[in-house]
Amino acid sequence: MRISYGKLRVPLHRIDGDEFFACEVSVEVLGERFAAAYTEGDNSAVVATDTMKNFILREALRYDGATLEGFLVFLGGRFLANYPIMEALRMTGRELRFDRLHGAVLSRSRDDHAVATVEIGQEGVTDLRAGVEDLRLLKTTGSAFTRFARDDYTTLPERVDRPLFIRLDAEWGYRDEPYLDPRAARDHLAATFDDFVSESIQHLVHEMGTRLLADNPQLAQVSFTAENHTRDPVGEDGGRRVFTDPFPAQGLITLTLER
Repeated sequence: MRISYGKLRVPLHRIDGDEFFACEVSVEVLGERFAAAYTEGDNSAVVATDTMKNFILREALRYDGATLEGFLVFLGGRFLANYPIMEALRMTGRELRFDRLHGAVLSRSRDDHAVATVEIGQEGVTDLRAGVEDLRLLKTTGSAFTRFARDDYTTLPERVDRPLFIRLDAEWGYRDEPYLDPRAARDHLAATFDDFVSESIQHLVHEMGTRLLADNPQLAQVSFTAENHTRDPVGEDGGRRVFTDPFPAQGLITLTLER
């Protein structure tokens, strides 16, 4: 029997002077020590998921840092110290992104956001990953897709210079600190997207990963999940071109690079 239980998507917003930290946290308790609740209906060892929610919210006041990864590591350690019945935890965090407009004014963003996952046991952290999700990038030139395999089913024309629109999730693992600022990572990926002339999305994400590892020695590996949302051309007049939404099935490209 393999069991786990926990609490999903606990939202919190913390204000510390001018600093604003907002995220939602999920916690999953791992191990066999709660088996009696499943097999016998015995809840005497069960830490209620509502208790977990309260613990996350109150412990947010104790956290001195400002990174999502650091917060999850801190929470995991506090959970295990406070509830020794828990053998191990898997915790995930998702940034609730607010962008500062002016002074104390912030705007809620539904765009790309930071994520993190930590697995932690009584022996310490066993896995720590972070990343950015739902990054949407469009460039009007500097992307090609040519010389691909063709057969009787192929209708896609070769495109020497196409506008490229992708949705991108990037995730990285650490071999050391400091934790990578997700905004800096987003800007780094966008800079590669801008200046690298790619022959495919595969070519592009490999270059993104190679540069990100080279410029951030604390990273152990980086992974990408990319979707091709490039619009379909419908007409042109000289240098002016018109595009429309593509068929609603996206190409999928994945890559993991390890140092």
